[in-house]
Amino acid sequence: MDLKLSELSVLERYKLLIGLVIPRPIAWISTWSEPGVANCAPYSFFNVFSEDPPLCMVSFGLRSDGRIKDSLRNIRRTREFVVNLVDEATADAMHRSSEEFPPEVSEFERTGLTTAPAALVQHPRIAEAAACLECRVFQRLEIGPDREFVIGEILLAHAREGVIEPKSKRISEALYRPVGRLFGNRYCTTRQRFNLPGPLPE
Repeated sequence: MDLKLSELSVLERYKLLIGLVIPRPIAWISTWSEPGVANCAPYSFFNVFSEDPPLCMVSFGLRSDGRIKDSLRNIRRTREFVVNLVDEATADAMHRSSEEFPPEVSEFERTGLTTAPAALVQHPRIAEAAACLECRVFQRLEIGPDREFVIGEILLAHAREGVIEPKSKRISEALYRPVGRLFGNRYCTTRQRFNLPGPLPE
């Protein structure tokens, strides 16, 4: 089958791309609103793509009602944000925080999460997260009326005790169990890991 994306509707393109490009990491972004409401929401059009400078990229669409998402509004105002990384222990809270709550409602309160102060940015991190990346806006790209890319410079990485080996800076496979996004309500773990070259596990 060959599909010209120019001949597909926007929704068809979305379903095709998120179904093929899997699994995707999840940026669970936490911010304060201007009135002081703690906001967090997951975004899976996300990745890191440079170490010098250390950069990550998050892509934002609009809410279903056509309004700008709370996270993006807070990022535009402050030029800072925190990316919390999702593991198995926090996956359910992450998914529940994806609901489109009104701006005056805190996803932290609705999901039982705890705010913790970041070290270098003004926004909170999620205390229960396995790891967090404190970011400052490096560049914003408005690529259409319904889509904006935010490139963040990663200023500080915070991790739960044991996740990062202090000397080597390697990540513990035993203590860091991330969750990836597939599509719809589908997610995956990274429990089955293997080395190549060699046979794949059954």
